[in-house]
Amino acid sequence: MKSSIHTVEVDRSDTWTRFRPGMCDSCVANCCTMPVELRLPELVRLGMVDPFEAEHEAPKQIAKRLVKAGLIDHFNFKHSVFTLARRASGDCQFLDIKTRRCTVYEQRPDTCRKHPQVSPRPGYCPYGAKR
Repeated sequence: MKSSIHTVEVDRSDTWTRFRPGMCDSCVANCCTMPVELRLPELVRLGMVDPFEAEHEAPKQIAKRLVKAGLIDHFNFKHSVFTLARRASGDCQFLDIKTRRCTVYEQRPDTCRKHPQVSPRPGYCPYGAKR
């Protein structure tokens, strides 16, 4: 007998569900375990970088500071793209552990704003129902 439980593997977009409005209300925020890439203006919007620093400091130096502070995991020098650090669990550092909601929703990165329209599988998401 086939199980009615749908297993989602975030790294395998073929296990994702077609996105429908309202899905986020009953989801455990699997999308918030995916790497988040962002640019300098988004770091300013999140309050991780001061506007003065963004204007006067080289992105490479900013990246060094943010890596040392544990706020980003990686910086792509060629494209000036930062990758947010995640918790040991894989969760985004801005995801509330209990509510599974974004704590910086109004300031969230563009990657998050555009999900699932812009994702490994556009129009689909790694939906996982709350239990």
